[in-house]
Amino acid sequence: MSEPPGSDSRESVVTVEDLDAGYDGVQVLHQVSMTARTGEVTCIFGPNGCGKSTLLKAMVGVIDPWAGRISLDGDDLTHLPSHRTLGRGLAMMPQGGGVFPQLSVRDNLRIGGYTIRHRKQLDRRIDELLEAFPRLRERYDVQAGQLSGGEQMILSIARALVLNPRFLLFDEPSAGLSPKLVGDVLVRAAELARRGVGVIMIEQNIREALRVADRLYVLVGGQNRFEGTPADVEDDRELMHLYLGGR
Repeated sequence: MSEPPGSDSRESVVTVEDLDAGYDGVQVLHQVSMTARTGEVTCIFGPNGCGKSTLLKAMVGVIDPWAGRISLDGDDLTHLPSHRTLGRGLAMMPQGGGVFPQLSVRDNLRIGGYTIRHRKQLDRRIDELLEAFPRLRERYDVQAGQLSGGEQMILSIARALVLNPRFLLFDEPSAGLSPKLVGDVLVRAAELARRGVGVIMIEQNIREALRVADRLYVLVGGQNRFEGTPADVEDDRELMHLYLGGR
């Protein structure tokens, strides 16, 4: 994959500090903190129901945190709605990618650039992405629902990149994919990071994700259980020990 158009060498940092959040009066996150940088893959692990998706939703403004702070390069994003966090540089790709199956590749990409007001600017941006993802150019007029699982994932990534975000947040990108495609999507995440995009990723496939992670966090019961690098853990069995109440 060629370099994502518009990427640059400027480092950005997104920080979550002591975040509380939940739904309908039920608290899910309890003083959760994390830091992620552009050019790195930050993986978030934890058992089902531990608050991983809630954390990403709070970061991009899908839900409003109860307490704590979210910042990007020092600018407070804590209570901004999702369309404004997107404008600041945080984009989230939902679980399964979320392509619009009845729409063509072209129209899916155009939806990704819905905030770009000038058509020529959007056309130029999409053309840049088609250079980076040549398979999408070949399938440009095909309905997204007719694409293979791998092609749909590529389309989802490209659509999320239309607005040139600094950070791309993935909610279990390998969910429902074949073992081969699991490896492919994680390699693509690592490629994005090498080219300057910050990747924040929830992933249940621990063994594969550890191969591309620069930093990792473990959440258990909506709280930080561990922060470190892959070098700080021996293998995925140690992480499972953390899930169950280890150090």
